[in-house]
Amino acid sequence: MDPFIHTGFSSRVVHGAGSVQELKNEVAALGVKRVMFCCTKGRVPVVEQIAGSLGNKLVGICSEARIFVPISAVEKGRSEATRLNADCLVSYGGGTAVGLAKAIALQHNIPIIAIITTYSGSETTHMQGIINHDGVRKNHADLRMLPKTLIYDPELSLDLPRDISIASGFNAIAHAISSFLGRFSNPISEMFAEAGIREMSKCLQQIAADPYDVDARGKALFGAWLCGTTLISAGTTLHHKMVHVLGGGWDLPHGPTHGIMLPHSTAYVRSAQPNQLKKIAHALGDEANDAAQLLHVLLKECGVPQGLKQLNLDREALDEATNRIMQEPYYCAREYDRREIRDRLEDAWGGIPPR
Repeated sequence: MDPFIHTGFSSRVVHGAGSVQELKNEVAALGVKRVMFCCTKGRVPVVEQIAGSLGNKLVGICSEARIFVPISAVEKGRSEATRLNADCLVSYGGGTAVGLAKAIALQHNIPIIAIITTYSGSETTHMQGIINHDGVRKNHADLRMLPKTLIYDPELSLDLPRDISIASGFNAIAHAISSFLGRFSNPISEMFAEAGIREMSKCLQQIAADPYDVDARGKALFGAWLCGTTLISAGTTLHHKMVHVLGGGWDLPHGPTHGIMLPHSTAYVRSAQPNQLKKIAHALGDEANDAAQLLHVLLKECGVPQGLKQLNLDREALDEATNRIMQEPYYCAREYDRREIRDRLEDAWGGIPPR
């Protein structure tokens, strides 16, 4: 067996229907006294209901969470945490909410409890990107940002729209695929990644057919945890660079951008990592076929957008997006080829299968 290095961090996981009722006990177990919630503005009503269980330990709700975690939102959140003298953060929602909590914890060094309602898997990592005032995304990795407790209650995700649910699931799958294709891929991360891809790909089709399937929702949350856990060890790849550039630069929705780009970013490394693509295809249930094509078929079967033009991205933006992708590249087993990356963006824009 070849030598390898694997990095893994642990959070307490509370999973199951009704598990949000354990929040009070989880707060007590941390020994904290002043809890501030982090969420988007649209989540405030449900957060107010859940937060009521904390009694006088609840000191406030910060609803400044915004996609891609811009520094303007972070600064407001940090100021509010200081004003309230918070000693614990509870995020409610998906990667947007937990991203704000992470960014606050990075400065304040206080624990996070994450109540998860989507499938991005970002709650499993100690990493977070923050968009600075100049529009450039800076990535941070610090154990202060790793949530202490993760609460996965599938009943809380039933009101998540079907398309958003599926897009979020592809975000999770992207983490697992990057685990296979990343710089530090290893047998442990691949074990989690294979299980996560298999679980999530099945659940997404079930949710597409019946968004109110609580069992499928619960399995999807488990799949998201499996997929997200791999990212700590293997790291980000070209795929994440593409998504971060497109999403941060043109304000595209995060989950759908992940899903649309995933077949094309995977196809880019066919020649460099053929064995890893076979493993991905195996996890998708069809080792005899091409992993990139299987991902595109999965998108189609789930009935979600397959092209960037469906996200209202102007075709004229593709040249500038390519230029930005070429700057400060993330890891890729292949050297960045500007012409081919531009071609892959073109295919992704048109929603055609990866060539």
